[in-house]
Amino acid sequence: MRILLHIGPEETSAHRIQSVLSAQRDALDAQGVRYARSPGNKNHTRLYMAVTDPEHVDPLRYNRGYITAEKQAALRDEVTRDLAAEVAKHQPHTLILSCAQLGNSLLRESELARLHALLAPLSEDVQIIAHVDHPVRMLLRRYDEQILEGRGISLDAELALVGTDWWDSARKAIPPIDPVAGVFAETQAPNAWLDLPAWAAFWEATFGPVILRPFDPALFNGADVSEEIHSTFGLEAPLAPARQVSPAAAPSAAALARGRQLNALLLRVLAGRKRVLPRQLWRQLVQEVAIDGPETPEASLHAIARHFASGLKDLAKAHPALAPTFKAPRAKGTWEEADPLFGYRASQYLLGFMWRIDRATKQERKAKMADVAAPAPTEAAPRSETDTPDALSASARALMPPKAVENFETLRTSSFAPHNKMGSVDEEQLAAAYTPITPRVLPQGNSGNVIVGCMKNEAPYIVEWVAYHRAMGVDNFLIYTNGCSDGTSELLDRLQAMGILQHRNNDDWKGNSPQQYALNQALKEPVIQNAEWIIHIDVDEFMNVRCGNGTVQDFLDAVPDATNVAMTWRLFGHNGVTKLSDDLVIDQFDTCAPKFCPKPHTVWGFKTMFKNIGAYEKISCHRPNKLDEAFENKVKWVNGSGKDMTREVAKNGWRSSKKSIGYDLLQLNHYALRSAESFLIKRQRGRALHVDRSIGINYWIRMDWSDFRDITIKRNIPRLRAEYDRLMADADLRRWHEHGLAWHRDKAAELHETPEFAELYQEALKVKLTETERVAYALALDMES
Repeated sequence: MRILLHIGPEETSAHRIQSVLSAQRDALDAQGVRYARSPGNKNHTRLYMAVTDPEHVDPLRYNRGYITAEKQAALRDEVTRDLAAEVAKHQPHTLILSCAQLGNSLLRESELARLHALLAPLSEDVQIIAHVDHPVRMLLRRYDEQILEGRGISLDAELALVGTDWWDSARKAIPPIDPVAGVFAETQAPNAWLDLPAWAAFWEATFGPVILRPFDPALFNGADVSEEIHSTFGLEAPLAPARQVSPAAAPSAAALARGRQLNALLLRVLAGRKRVLPRQLWRQLVQEVAIDGPETPEASLHAIARHFASGLKDLAKAHPALAPTFKAPRAKGTWEEADPLFGYRASQYLLGFMWRIDRATKQERKAKMADVAAPAPTEAAPRSETDTPDALSASARALMPPKAVENFETLRTSSFAPHNKMGSVDEEQLAAAYTPITPRVLPQGNSGNVIVGCMKNEAPYIVEWVAYHRAMGVDNFLIYTNGCSDGTSELLDRLQAMGILQHRNNDDWKGNSPQQYALNQALKEPVIQNAEWIIHIDVDEFMNVRCGNGTVQDFLDAVPDATNVAMTWRLFGHNGVTKLSDDLVIDQFDTCAPKFCPKPHTVWGFKTMFKNIGAYEKISCHRPNKLDEAFENKVKWVNGSGKDMTREVAKNGWRSSKKSIGYDLLQLNHYALRSAESFLIKRQRGRALHVDRSIGINYWIRMDWSDFRDITIKRNIPRLRAEYDRLMADADLRRWHEHGLAWHRDKAAELHETPEFAELYQEALKVKLTETERVAYALALDMES
């Protein structure tokens, strides 16, 4: 077996390649090529963290808890064991490993020796592969990310190396690592690896000749990269074309100056060791001071280009394909840190942020004190709604990886432990049926309460979803479809002919995702422009109003001043239903996640119902975005309990927090799986928003919540059934519904006969986890993604 070790160091290309390799893992297996899963789903960061020198604590090791030499050694043993088991199971002739941090963060000979020692038992045939660009362009992309990670030194640090032995000088400039103070080699030192000739020689001294491939912006800025992957890794057959998500636009030079200056002050605050600043909050603060404007011009760094010119010319002789890539930008001007504009003073922003830093410090110290004071595990006592089991169940012990087990131990005594004792609604008592309502007669030119949604192959579920929402006060629907083969488009066309909704074909979508393209187009539609309230939800999401007569208007009457409503998900699992049936979704599935479940991040995601007052310029997946400054004091966001949460989410955010959670009056029932067979079909189809991600057992673990019961939505069944039957009286609509149901049943039967899906189906049904075990496992998966 040979090992192809892709080491970046150019992170944009690495992320594109890793995304496709992960999505095409099964297709690669069929060729005898294994893209390793055990060190991480996409970027193999666990491999990287396992081989750094013990004292080289980087941001990943620090944030993931592998700070001490003992914990890192345990990780290294785990990675070694898991890789060997994966190779033994799949027996590939080629093993692909990929991690950008290997290329841009390993700077010591001892670390390459540790990496070689870890891989040697698997194979001595290790080929190093790297994608590179001109150092100036790589530096600018790297600098953007370093600012978000807390870099406090400007590009003067790199310019100071011009005329010196860059490789040695940059390594000597690394300050003593001090994680608590935010000082890491990766962020507070000039980038040594930009000296590509010295960097290549460094790797070749341990692993032999390195294959260098050119970074092509056309390939890695949204184009298909499958052919590049085919060539890079010498695959027998090309992979299927893979549309890529284009990277976000680079931050402006002014934004980088603002972030860098704020970071310098934050580093001084942390150096006093009286405060801590979690990584997520740090990034958020830097993003909040950013402004739009021109990017940093490559031409201003011509001094660096001249410094490397001779060495790059020699490198291109050994790797001719690199010659066009190494063409230097034309010299123009001299780099100076940009004007941060508008009288920006980092110190003023720091003062404004200090209360948030102090709050985070207090929470961090409280959590540490709780860890210290936590009692030793004892025999498990009978559970109540707020109890968390002291010990793993037998099924969890057999299933969960070490990181998930570690998470479980932490969660048991954490304030993030999930439980169901929250809110004032008693689900078991809300069983009396809601009464029917009369559809509204809207004034001409008023489209009322409008749902805009996107669908792909959802035919068996559409009529129930439309009937349900019509029966509780939704007036109109605008539905976009793309790539449908099960009769979804035809069924929606029939509903349009019946005057029930409007259907638009979205097959020719452009940009990052079919969903976002559809939402952009929706803003041009009169039905949206003339709406009172706009609601963006999917066909597996049902608005569950839990006040009054359960209608949209009942909820709006309870929050008369609201302009935006964050409808928080309640995730419903498969409830033991394995076969796809024509029974009502809201009746089949009534087991769900606990009410209090702040982690993982997906559980408390929300969708938004918002008043059409022109406050926002854009509709996105979870919320409207781009708040008009003129409306900053006019919007009022409320949660599902009617409580104000404007300050937290007015400008960004898509999930509820411990501070803002609430669904006494309204929640969004999210049936992401439905039956186990429905899950198989969804896994085969992919997702509308993230078209490059596969849905496998990890998705099942994150979404199959069946620990608690919520039947509040069933009060809608009588009026749902009346509207459903009225719609289904149309022969053509019923015919298309039955066609779709038959298509899905045939697809399920086909997938049962496909080894990959048959194995996934059996694997999913064997997963038996408590809510705390599921949270622990999901958090471990999030760390690897």
